[in-house]
Amino acid sequence: MRHSSQVSSRPHHGLIPTLDTDQDLSVAKLSSEVANQSVVAGFVLLGLPDHPRLEKTFFVLILLMYLTILLGNGVLVLVTVSDSRLHTPMYFFLGNLSFLDICYTTSSVPLVLDGFLTPRKTISFSGCAVQMFLSFAMGATECVLLGMMAFDRYVAICNPLRYPMVMSKAAYVPMAAGSWLAGGVNSLVQISLAVQLPFCGDHVINHFTCEILAVLTLACADISTNVISMGVANVIFLGVPVLFILVSYIFILTTILRIPSAEGRKKAFSTCSAHLTVMVIFYGTILFMYAKPKSKDPLGADKQAVSDKLTSLFYGVLTPMLNPIIYSFRNKDVKAAVKNLMNQKCFPQ
Repeated sequence: MRHSSQVSSRPHHGLIPTLDTDQDLSVAKLSSEVANQSVVAGFVLLGLPDHPRLEKTFFVLILLMYLTILLGNGVLVLVTVSDSRLHTPMYFFLGNLSFLDICYTTSSVPLVLDGFLTPRKTISFSGCAVQMFLSFAMGATECVLLGMMAFDRYVAICNPLRYPMVMSKAAYVPMAAGSWLAGGVNSLVQISLAVQLPFCGDHVINHFTCEILAVLTLACADISTNVISMGVANVIFLGVPVLFILVSYIFILTTILRIPSAEGRKKAFSTCSAHLTVMVIFYGTILFMYAKPKSKDPLGADKQAVSDKLTSLFYGVLTPMLNPIIYSFRNKDVKAAVKNLMNQKCFPQ
């Protein structure tokens, strides 16, 4: 593979007996190859080996973005829990989304930051599996959660009289819990299939983190089951929520346009504009990452590989950083709750 000359394969740890015959040599060599394919001590994360100066710049930039994510989303979680005025389905989902963004970025960003400062970026096999599980679970959960938030806005605008009954606490709490459960089960299935594969070669992952597609390219076995499983998961956790959100917003926009007063239309649209903005950023970045054509030119493919890694890196921190900013600036209730919280902390009674 492309990076085999950069990182040499390490032999399986163990004592190799003295060999007297060619037959013994062949048997020992075969046994060593099998062991090397079956037992993986860890992986090497490639990062940007040809751009060391960029790594220092990215370290500062990603660190600042990560701190912004922790602060912004942490404040949103705190106000949605502490302020009784925000104990509604919409803000309950928002609190879940903010907590999810903290978990998602924490599963990968510290590893990326450490890699930017470490000459040899290594990760254990078990650490790689855990990191893949967490990032995969959080990504799937967010897709389902955004669909749940679209349903909440649909009921609020299209069926306002039935909203208290449809979106009762007995309904929206299981909906959020189901999102987390579905994402976790999907991730468990995908990662279980991945870790059972034998890995061989230099064990170099051409990425900043243990991105599952980059890990699967290192397997020296048929990965068609993994590809089919991930394809089905993409339809369920990406395609279905997108379709559901689009249909929901068609009904929402149709209902808004039927409101006779301009003030009523503005108020109705403002209740879903923040969620719509977050959804466009989230899915728009995914489509940009995976729908663009692949370069067939070797030099162009190299440049595209770097571009794909950087896009994936910033996608992992940009959306979680923007979410609290969007919801805070576009929502009077959230701004009032944050102001009230700051007053309580700075000027306690």
